[in-house]
Amino acid sequence: MSANAAPAARLTGAIEGFYGRPWSPAERLQLVSDLADLDLDAYLYAPKADVHLRRRWEEPWPAAEAAALERLSLHCQGAGIAFGLGLSPFRLYADYGPARRRALQARIRQLDELGAAFLAVLFDDMPGDTPDLAARQAEIVADVAAWSGAARLLVCPTYYSDDPVLDRVFGPRPTGYREALGAGLPEGVDIFWTGRTVCAASIAEADMADAAAAFGRSLTLWDNWPVNDGARRSLHLYLAAPPEREGALSSTCAGHLCNAMNQPVLSLPALAGLAELHGRLASADDWLADRLGSAVATALAEDAALLEHRRRDELDPREEGRLRERYAALPGAAPEELLAWLDGAWTFDPDCLTD
Repeated sequence: MSANAAPAARLTGAIEGFYGRPWSPAERLQLVSDLADLDLDAYLYAPKADVHLRRRWEEPWPAAEAAALERLSLHCQGAGIAFGLGLSPFRLYADYGPARRRALQARIRQLDELGAAFLAVLFDDMPGDTPDLAARQAEIVADVAAWSGAARLLVCPTYYSDDPVLDRVFGPRPTGYREALGAGLPEGVDIFWTGRTVCAASIAEADMADAAAAFGRSLTLWDNWPVNDGARRSLHLYLAAPPEREGALSSTCAGHLCNAMNQPVLSLPALAGLAELHGRLASADDWLADRLGSAVATALAEDAALLEHRRRDELDPREEGRLRERYAALPGAAPEELLAWLDGAWTFDPDCLTD
């Protein structure tokens, strides 16, 4: 790895890493500008629907998509945001022979052309039924580290949480997987971890310490707050700061990236809370009032608990009517997203394997 644009030592920002309809190029550009205004420093592009990063990872993007990503990379550089790319070479570890190794090297060279400050190799949401899984994945990451020009490299394990749902969906985790992966990865490669569960209600300092000890290195939080792409979570909106994240401030946490919702503007309360948590922002409430307008910010704060805890399809008709009337009278993209969500604009993606 060599430096294209050295990111901050501690990455703190947003991930576009959800299932379902990705954000538009314009929405990404605006989100990056918001991250800069929040004094956050990182954005990871890794939408599950981008087949050129996942199922068809060997294929370069079509010209229009590549051009949009080039503009995004340049916008990140201009805004002082470390631009990251998340490559998910689907089940590459099951058949990593010479031909596929050459294909991976060629793809890494293509990704380098976008000037990403950091690269993430993502093995999440893939079957773990490969002998010597950790060793095979470490081999791939070592090759990427040797080929990539990015200043920083991260990896998401197949078993990125203690959550037993991963064992049920992807097969039982191999004995000693975390220890073997941590020992096999090159020095300086960071590991993503989501907490004790996939969508953690809290992340304590002890949680971070235990997982870091198992992997043998500090961890970067892939925080699945406020993401809402799953069967249950898609029926909710998460309009508050990440809850109970004391572990994010511990010495074993090397970074903290929040996986945003399908709704980019409605993700801003969580990202403003992230910035306040890490001392980048004096007051998330004040920033939201300036960014969204005081009436919109107040409405979202007042309705946050209802929308977090009550399913969309279980809203009382009078409550839904109140929400529709309230947000139809308010200006801006946040009310528009909320009304579209009420109309079912973001439906559950049945390929989502994390809920």
